[in-house]
Order: sequence, then C-alpha cells, then structure tokens
Amino acid sequence: MTQRLDQFATAGDLFQPMLQQEELLKTSGLEHSLTELVKLRASQINGCAFCIHMHSHDARKSGESEDRMQLLPAWRESPLYSARERAALAWTEALTLVAETGAPDADYAVVAEHFAPREQVALTLLIGAINSWNRIAIGFRTPHPAAREASAA
Repeated sequence: MTQRLDQFATAGDLFQPMLQQEELLKTSGLEHSLTELVKLRASQINGCAFCIHMHSHDARKSGESEDRMQLLPAWRESPLYSARERAALAWTEALTLVAETGAPDADYAVVAEHFAPREQVALTLLIGAINSWNRIAIGFRTPHPAAREASAA
C-alpha cells in the first residue's frame, strides 16, 4: 500500500477543529477504556489499519487486556464487557453501519438506559469522529507504523 497524500503536511490547519473535538471528548465524562473500545471497534468495522494499530496500542498502554481487544469483534458472545460497554458497542456498530441499520430504536434505548443525555451526545460525537478519522486514513492510505512489528516477525 502506498500513501496517496500526507494529509497533515498538506493541510494540517484544517484538522484543528477535529483535534479540538478530540480534546473536548477526553473531558466529556466517558471512561478512557470505553472510548478506546469504541474507537477500536469502529476502526475494525471500517478496516482502518492505521486506526486499529493506534487504538489497540493506546488501549494496551492504558491497561486494556489482550483478551478484551481480541474478542472485541465478538463482544456479544463474550462476558468480558459490562452492560455499559455493550450499549456503547451496539451504538458504535449501529452508527458506523448507519446506512444498513438506520440507528435502531432498540439500540438507542439501551444507550439511553446506560448513558446520561450529555454522555449520549459525547458517545455519538465520538463515534462520528472515529468514523471520520477512519475515512481520512483509508482515503489517503495512511500507513500504520510497521518497522517494529516487521522486525519481530
């Protein structure tokens, strides 16, 4: 895979609003572990290698277990996730695949059960943001760092 364009070198100033939103979301009240699971799950669905790499490394640094990261695509079948995390993951999948799902009322009802209204907004903005980042990285073929992993193989 060859990178099409270095988007940050080309137009880094255009990313400032997105970067500011990222900082605001860090203080939104959502747990860091939940935030990383959401980012990782959306990135898995979208097939964004750069973002999967980044968020799996960030989650690991924050103490996330290997089992929870590896079982994330099968979160419905695993007891390792809390009810709140399950609600967030269902909402992540519903919004990431919104053209197919239409954001079902049942998924929203579970989110509303586990998240206060402000948290619902933060979670939805978080999901929208990671989907935007995925599309940017995929569109410009942003490569993930591979030197360390390649040498280990």
